[in-house]
Amino acid sequence: MAAAAAATAMKTSTTAAAGCMVATGGDWYLGVDLSTQQMKAMVIDDDLNVIHETNVKFDDDLPEFGTQNGVHVQSDKITVTTPVLLWVKAMDLLLERLKAANLDLSKLKSLSGSGQQHGSVYWKEGASQTLKNMPADHSLHQILQSSFSVTESPIWMDSSTTEECRQLEKCVGGAQKLADITGSRAYERFTGNQIAKITKKNPDEYKKTERISLVSSFTASLFLGNYAAIDYSDGSGMNLMDIRAHEWSQQCLDACGPDLKGKLGVPLPSHSILGSISPYFVKRFGFNPECKVIAFTGDNPASLAGMRLQQGDIAVSLGTSDTVFLWIQDPKPTLQGHVFCNPVDSDAYMALICFKNGSLTRERIRDERASSSWDEFAKALKATSPGNNGNIGFYFDVMEITPAAIGVHRFNDRNLKVSNFSEETEIRAVIESQMLAKRSYAEKLGYKVLKETRVLATGGASSNSHILQVLADVFNAPVYTIDTTNSACLGSAYRAKHGLEAASGQSFANSVKMAVSPKLAVKPNCEAEKIYCPILARYQELEKLVLCSS
Repeated sequence: MAAAAAATAMKTSTTAAAGCMVATGGDWYLGVDLSTQQMKAMVIDDDLNVIHETNVKFDDDLPEFGTQNGVHVQSDKITVTTPVLLWVKAMDLLLERLKAANLDLSKLKSLSGSGQQHGSVYWKEGASQTLKNMPADHSLHQILQSSFSVTESPIWMDSSTTEECRQLEKCVGGAQKLADITGSRAYERFTGNQIAKITKKNPDEYKKTERISLVSSFTASLFLGNYAAIDYSDGSGMNLMDIRAHEWSQQCLDACGPDLKGKLGVPLPSHSILGSISPYFVKRFGFNPECKVIAFTGDNPASLAGMRLQQGDIAVSLGTSDTVFLWIQDPKPTLQGHVFCNPVDSDAYMALICFKNGSLTRERIRDERASSSWDEFAKALKATSPGNNGNIGFYFDVMEITPAAIGVHRFNDRNLKVSNFSEETEIRAVIESQMLAKRSYAEKLGYKVLKETRVLATGGASSNSHILQVLADVFNAPVYTIDTTNSACLGSAYRAKHGLEAASGQSFANSVKMAVSPKLAVKPNCEAEKIYCPILARYQELEKLVLCSS
């Protein structure tokens, strides 16, 4: 959470040291996030004030592991891993830093966390007994030195499993069939395909594996002192789970590895209380023995919690790549995007769509058509009317993934391809096309704009009210801005609190109602829906022409 937002939230706290806030009274909750380049911790109180934040940066703080940006890129350039013992040692260091900050960790009532999605950890036979009997006078790194059958964990950046992806899709009846079951077509980074590679290329390591964890459930296992269940939401990012039945798909398991069901354990709802914290942390760091461990989840699902999305909401991150988070009730998986089980409501779903051509494309058009000035860019947007007089463009400077197309394609109001637009038309065209793509692909996945829909905008371009106005008009919904710094870690702390309250039927929204509200930025124009509904239909038809020519 950014300093400004944290300062707003810290109503009763006083600064004790850099990054540390000391509050009086009440229970505390801990959120932990194990991402690609660092491990973070955030403590909040009952009123959702941030009490303390700290982190461990892998390259800087643990140079002995020789990572660059937290990873090892192997000689083939497509195999990307992280040493699992780096993560273990990072946990040691993170907890030492929490202890050194003079935090009273006995005030922690519960904890939860998140991990980079898709990465996997392979526990060696006998590791469960080691976890259950950890001596408090040793570090985790010392205790777990020989507990992993695979020492280099495959992570989300790995793209070495194309063969396994094709095999999985073939086994279940095709890419769309796999998406129907698991929420996504086969992706190289997804865990099932990584497991399939290990069973094929390193069968002895697989045979010695007692349990397979995701990065999220691995971290939870350390706190629990036992194997932690994979939660529904992060489990959705493996190409292995039936997202509607909330259980492993036997068809997918059979395609990826023998005896895989037993090695994965039974998945659980994301708000599940897994048990009390391991006595190791009570003795070594002063945790309360009654502190509960709530199921950990993936970093993207945890970010949804951190942004406090509700039914009907959509979050749009306007960065180098544009990313869309959706809360949906009735998912319709496609070959683009991903559908996961919702981390804060087991009866709902979330979807994630990434658009590669984001801010760099917007900036290119600004430089070429608005003299490199955002002010001139804004004037051009204001000078043109919504709908751009029927002119529609597609701007794919690099190969897009949603959809798979490249190049710049312009169409006039008669759907005829043209070579050029005026400066003002070009500027509106690039923004409208990007926002139309977001709504188009969101709706393909089952998203519906509701009367209460909010669009939550984040990222660099969210400070540009003129761009946000187009976003509001295309979705016919108000746009709010929200700070998402450390949203996965903050979402984990929120989920730690909600996990205790969910048992009594409390909704996530009710658990976090005291958090700072998003700020209203713009409202849609009254004619927006009338203008953009027919344009959206045209956009979808023209996209088919673009795909044929790309």
